[in-house]
Amino acid sequence: MKLLDLQAVDARLDQLRHQRRALPEIARIAELETGRGDVDDRLRDARIVVDDLTAEQRKADADVEQVKARRTRDQQRMDAGLITNPKDLERMQHELTSLDRRVSTLEDAELEIMERLEEAQATLDRLTAQLAETDAQVAELATARDARWAEIDEQLAAAEAERAPAADGIPEDLMALYERLRAKTGIGAAELRARQCGGCHITVDAAELVQIRRSPVDEVVRCEECQRILVRTAESGL
Repeated sequence: MKLLDLQAVDARLDQLRHQRRALPEIARIAELETGRGDVDDRLRDARIVVDDLTAEQRKADADVEQVKARRTRDQQRMDAGLITNPKDLERMQHELTSLDRRVSTLEDAELEIMERLEEAQATLDRLTAQLAETDAQVAELATARDARWAEIDEQLAAAEAERAPAADGIPEDLMALYERLRAKTGIGAAELRARQCGGCHITVDAAELVQIRRSPVDEVVRCEECQRILVRTAESGL
């Protein structure tokens, strides 16, 4: 019976360790962090696009202002009567017309850059918000995971404290066999109950039951199917 008590403790420990590894929060955090990496890459690319377009817009603004300043200067010279030569005046008028067209072209290009920058900024803002939302979800899940870990660790500590008393008194050779079997299958000892092995749940045949019935109480009996140690009890059906 000591082996069954030990097996019950070990089964509980295995179950708790599995629960600790398989918390749904762990899988969800991993999923979110994988997606976060993709969003972070896209966010970095979006930031580069915004930075490049911002620099491009500044240059476009400067180009427009430079041409406008030249146009204003030439217009002021004409208005002030500083150009008296008819040919120079005609040339200046042609130049002003060209400057007007240049300003219009530059302003169109500037407007296009502004539109592209607005779209890029919207993409950047959306990805930034998405990343922040992901981080918030991960933080919330991590808090829930840590709380569950704390609960499970407390139960593990309690179960581990029960193991030494449960194993106390079991002969070393039997304990070594039990540990080897448990390492292979997770179950080292099983109750023979109603002529059925509690490990593989296969009914023991009549010939084997006769042999088990005739075996001394202190003899180690094993299931022929799964090789686990069979523990005989009043419920074994012998």
